[in-house]
Amino acid sequence: MNDQSIFKSFPDRQTLLDYYKSKDEHKVLLVNGHFHTPFSFSAFTEIEQTFRMAKAEGIQVLGINDFYTTDGYAEFVELAQKYHIFPLFNIEFMSLQKDLQAEGIRVNDPANPGRTYFSGKGLTQPLVIGEDALALLEQVQTESNIQTAEMVEKLNAFLIELNAGFSFTFDDLKAKYAKNMLRERHIAKALRVAIDGKFDSAEGKKSFYKQLFSGKEVKSEFNDITGLENEIRGNLLKTGGRAFVPEDPKAFLSLEQVKDVIISAGGIPCYPVLLDDAKGNFTDYEKNKVSLYEVLVSKGIYSVELIPGRNTFPVLKDFVTYFRSKNFLITFGTEHNTPQLDPIKVSCSAGVELDADLEQIGFEGACILAAHQYLVAKGHEGYIDSTGNTKSAEYNSFAELGQAVISHFIGQK
Repeated sequence: MNDQSIFKSFPDRQTLLDYYKSKDEHKVLLVNGHFHTPFSFSAFTEIEQTFRMAKAEGIQVLGINDFYTTDGYAEFVELAQKYHIFPLFNIEFMSLQKDLQAEGIRVNDPANPGRTYFSGKGLTQPLVIGEDALALLEQVQTESNIQTAEMVEKLNAFLIELNAGFSFTFDDLKAKYAKNMLRERHIAKALRVAIDGKFDSAEGKKSFYKQLFSGKEVKSEFNDITGLENEIRGNLLKTGGRAFVPEDPKAFLSLEQVKDVIISAGGIPCYPVLLDDAKGNFTDYEKNKVSLYEVLVSKGIYSVELIPGRNTFPVLKDFVTYFRSKNFLITFGTEHNTPQLDPIKVSCSAGVELDADLEQIGFEGACILAAHQYLVAKGHEGYIDSTGNTKSAEYNSFAELGQAVISHFIGQK
């Protein structure tokens, strides 16, 4: 395990820049700045699988982005050094804006007004965080596990009613399918696997799913893992389902608290943009990009990230072009927070490739995060100061330094 930042041994800023400027070729590297690992829930069975795929697909910068935890950082660092792929250290939260919840305004969760997914980018590694912020982080971790433990209990009670002949324990599920955080998706996966093991015939499975779904027929094919697990979640673990457990308000921090935790951990607050869905719909919060920009700036947020696989190319291009014109830090990723094992390379919906401009913008964003991580590790101020003010006026100089940092890391032997 690394007990100090990998950047502390790097040369000073000017030496890095001189080395980088002396190189003949300065390429735009492919980046995936947001993916989840088994430390929250992931399509990957292990973190190294991500690096193997990234190497095969030509990705040279990766950003870990688990829910509520940085526990994967140590392994992530070791693998980044092994594969010579630059690491970005991120985290994700679910926060709640109660005023928007009361008004019925959907932010970046289309089903739950007020609920706001929010990321922290470029955190310290190993994590250095204030006591108050650490207490908040541990609070949401604990509350999340309490909720899933209660879901397991309710699910077991229902399985007894159905004479299923199998049940689960929280500890066994966590040991087998998760790390420190057991998520709703882990429960769905465990149940699907148990049903596959219990019934040999398709008819047996179909009959049991119908009982499990309170009379509703299963829609997915039995080899469609993602579809089955989504149906289990929708019918059992969501509102109205027999194993549904509402989240305690203590499981949600306010957006302001989440920002404070991120800044305390040395990171940059970043709003994850949902943008257009498969039907071309937008949430209330995001339907007007100018209004969204004004709201984010009013909250002291100058960074956004997107998962382009959700979005059509024209919508993504228009949105990113606008926010880049406002000097926002922009990153892209794939998330991989479902059972679906898609490629690591970022693309738009229907597999449409990013163009050269979008790849350039995504790389610049990753470079700024790299520079931020490097400077903070060296004891300097990064892209934001201790109060969260962003140095967007220095966008280009941070991007240049970040290219030098990434180049140095990738080239180390």
